[in-house]
Amino acid sequence: MAHVIVSGVREFNGALNGIVAKQRAATRQATAKLLHMIEKEAKANLSKTSATGDQGRNKKGQFTKRGTTSSPPGEPPYLITGNLRRSVNVEGPEPEGITGWKGQVGPTAVYGRIQELGGITGAHNSQLPARPYMQPAWETVRPLMQVEFRAAWLSALT
Repeated sequence: MAHVIVSGVREFNGALNGIVAKQRAATRQATAKLLHMIEKEAKANLSKTSATGDQGRNKKGQFTKRGTTSSPPGEPPYLITGNLRRSVNVEGPEPEGITGWKGQVGPTAVYGRIQELGGITGAHNSQLPARPYMQPAWETVRPLMQVEFRAAWLSALT
């Protein structure tokens, strides 16, 4: 009968747990970085153009506008007050399951969705064309995801 003695199992398990912890932290960090890249790109999209004409505030502090304030359909909304741009924020990342992370990035302004997707608006049921700014941000950052995660995971192994 052969006997096998295994030593160092506890140390080996400890080392594996350390690697898992580093990979989990790297995944969270890469997720946060990518969410903020999307936020930055969306805000840049909302800063590219501005309305033409005379804008300002009247004596009562109310926003006044003259000239063109609507961007062409398919283009991001014109920057008028900056409220939509300021409302684009990141939430998370937060743990999702045992090894995953989730987060969101998007506007909190009530009109952010209809600007992005278009739709029926107002009492007159007028059609507002889509003026996407989040989808183009996602499309710009998406190809970088694999590179960012790979770099984070490789860094955690060294």
